[in-house]
Amino acid sequence: MRRSFGDAEYNGKRKRTRREIFLAEMDQVVPWQDLLGLIAPHYPKLGQPGRQPYRLDTMLHVHFLQQPCALSDPAMEEALYDTVSMRRFAQLPDETTILNFRRLLERNDLARPLCERVNAHLARRGQSRRGGTIVDATIISTPSSTKNADGERDPQMHQTKKDNQWHFGMKAHIARGR
Repeated sequence: MRRSFGDAEYNGKRKRTRREIFLAEMDQVVPWQDLLGLIAPHYPKLGQPGRQPYRLDTMLHVHFLQQPCALSDPAMEEALYDTVSMRRFAQLPDETTILNFRRLLERNDLARPLCERVNAHLARRGQSRRGGTIVDATIISTPSSTKNADGERDPQMHQTKKDNQWHFGMKAHIARGR
């Protein structure tokens, strides 16, 4: 992913998020070359007619982002667009590409061996892999009117500003994952 001068300046001055730290650690502990060697014989080759495949290492990174959080293919594509750290880690394939890669792993019975190799590699290092959860704070809008039986607003509802626009309602923290 191309980064601007603004990105470089911002990255030098800000705190690293837990997700960024986790992704950096994942990048260090996953035996990428071993896993790429397992999948490469089954992966489509560049230069064939039709839509060209994403790089295999990119698709493997996406797969390892998608699995712990149990994200659907459309949700994974959305997370890649929405979350800068995920986008930098994976490089932005679309949902159809993600689906095709997952199907390639399933069709060639590679998903389980991938997990087994990563788990064995982590176990040798005294580490383990667990599922995660992404939490989305969604605003549930309600009318700000006081035209109810008591003539008052619901005390659980509040005003909040999102994307420079005011909303009245409540936040629902919705978890996506295992």
